[in-house]
Amino acid sequence: MALFHITEAALEPVGATTFAAQNLYERRDIQRYLRRQIEVIDSNLIVLAEEFGEWVDSDRRIDLLCLDASADLVVVEIKRSEDGGFMELQALRYAAMISTMTFDQCVDIHARTHGLDQDSARSAILEFLGWEAPNEDDFASDTRIILVSANFSKELTTSVLWLAERGVDIRCVRLQPYRMDSGALLLDVQQIIPLPETTAFQTQIGVKRQAERKDRIERHDLRFRFWDMLLRAAKLRTNLHAGLSPGESTWLAGSIGRAGFSLIYGLTQSRCDVRL
Repeated sequence: MALFHITEAALEPVGATTFAAQNLYERRDIQRYLRRQIEVIDSNLIVLAEEFGEWVDSDRRIDLLCLDASADLVVVEIKRSEDGGFMELQALRYAAMISTMTFDQCVDIHARTHGLDQDSARSAILEFLGWEAPNEDDFASDTRIILVSANFSKELTTSVLWLAERGVDIRCVRLQPYRMDSGALLLDVQQIIPLPETTAFQTQIGVKRQAERKDRIERHDLRFRFWDMLLRAAKLRTNLHAGLSPGESTWLAGSIGRAGFSLIYGLTQSRCDVRL
């Protein structure tokens, strides 16, 4: 979307620019601004650490490791590029790596990052969460991902939408700088995936699709186990099923040794049958 400067005479367009053209860098500038004002991209976050990389056998680092008001950990990855690079792949790795983090580990990281003692860090996190005492059962039950970039490629957004449909809480926030004629530098911050006004609707769709996917997987597993048990029993009585293997389909066909004839087992939700 274009940005305009309102004057008495007209709406004057403000020229879009790039971070590179303005000599703004990921870590030195963009990351520093977001660390100090994380509410720019999400008002329900607290920054636990910057350049977090306390992994075993890995030198990778999370740009900003955050905690949200629901006690979920949040990976914030930042790029100044016009396509986002491969940041979704990086973020998925990081999300997996921190998924087992405990409340006490979170307190320790926050204390060391912000120069606090353990009690002060614990109190700050508990106050942010609105908790009177730590609750490990509700802490870090999920891990969210926020990708922040000047723009995103079609490959990246396709991956993000696919992950979101499968229950991964992943978002794309676009940062577009503008330079006014007066020399002032403006920054437009927009969450583009999912669109804020459709988040609730998309969440409902996501819940429905996840339920359908779970039901489909359970039905496939049930059919596989049924065919496996049936073939095990049948092979004790005849060798007609020697070449058959269990599957997830609603039917299973086998030869009876005569051309043009076969036995077909059928399976539905309410009944089973055998057809010649």
